[in-house]
Amino acid sequence: MQLTDFLEPIGASVFQHDSNTHPLMLGTFVRANTEEKGFPELSNTDLAIFGVKEDRNAPGNEGCALAPDYIRKHLYSLFQGAFDTRIADLGNVSAGDRVSDTYFAVRTIIAQLLEQGITPVILGGSQDITYASYQAYESLGQIINIVSTDSRFDIGLNKDESLSHRNYLSKILTHKPNYLFNYANIGYQTYFVDQDALELMDKLYFDAFRLGEVRQQMEEVEPIVRNADLLSFDVSSIRQSDAPGCGLASPNGFYGEEACQIVRYAGLSDKLSSIGFYETNPAYDKGEQTSHLVAQMVWYFIDGFYHRKNDYPDKHIKDSRAFIKYVVSIRDFQNKINFYKSKKSNRWWMEVPCPPNLQRKYLRQFLIPCSYKDYQEACQNEIPEKWWQVYQKFV
Repeated sequence: MQLTDFLEPIGASVFQHDSNTHPLMLGTFVRANTEEKGFPELSNTDLAIFGVKEDRNAPGNEGCALAPDYIRKHLYSLFQGAFDTRIADLGNVSAGDRVSDTYFAVRTIIAQLLEQGITPVILGGSQDITYASYQAYESLGQIINIVSTDSRFDIGLNKDESLSHRNYLSKILTHKPNYLFNYANIGYQTYFVDQDALELMDKLYFDAFRLGEVRQQMEEVEPIVRNADLLSFDVSSIRQSDAPGCGLASPNGFYGEEACQIVRYAGLSDKLSSIGFYETNPAYDKGEQTSHLVAQMVWYFIDGFYHRKNDYPDKHIKDSRAFIKYVVSIRDFQNKINFYKSKKSNRWWMEVPCPPNLQRKYLRQFLIPCSYKDYQEACQNEIPEKWWQVYQKFV
């Protein structure tokens, strides 16, 4: 199937420019699917933006399907920045006859973009669309890591619930065959999470980071996000005063600038290959404040993307010209931990011993992004938590 089978053109008003429009605004550089210009050519494209007008599985936040064009209006009025963009806007996926039809369209679009080496940027719509994004990787046979910025885990109450934006993660966990290697939540709020869910995270060796913990050390978010293939951002994780446009908004959460910092880290990650922004609801928004904030978040992701260092460790990691290798022995522990520091970006990774028969399957999993803090912990005879969790999955 062709991408044009699933996507409708963007309304002309989103790209309407008057005589006062500055020629360096981002909207003048984006090749967009409009009725006037038609579907854009995808050769020479790095990023592909598309909206998903779906909210039927979003109880409590109906109306978020209208968000994509509101976000676009503010995004394309921002300036391009110190980078040359190669961005296409593919238009919108309209809600299908059934929600499963919408998921199928999203899955197909993302899979085709990934096969072409293009990074999808999804403007939702509700966060259950993350399930369709996961299915795109499954269709390509790729084992992935998911990071979600969310005040909740979205596991749901029981396995018999129909898919929604509040239980999509449990559907991913129970999906067979399973292509999820690791899940990390950034910014959960304890009063929104039951203890059984926290115990499940521990049992599965997944990562969960409380809002207060994250906000105290925002720089430690970078290696968490750098380990993701897919980032799903729920706007309800931002405090209501900064992002009122969501039916599930809460008084507490990230500040707007912290949300922008998180997605810029995502843009900088050589590994991350898709991102989605979900749950913005114009019906609750004040002066389109939330749509404007999400537009700025997308801008920061684009900025990070065009400042990537392309130093992800691969088969050349032992090349001393690119990395400095540190070997740490930990008392009473039989394994030494190898750390690698990039000379280009000063970013750190650590290596987890992987059984030879699993190395091909988990080629992108046993080198874990970390920070200098993790190296310091190892030097003090403490096994870094990130290292231990992945080690347990292998053994």
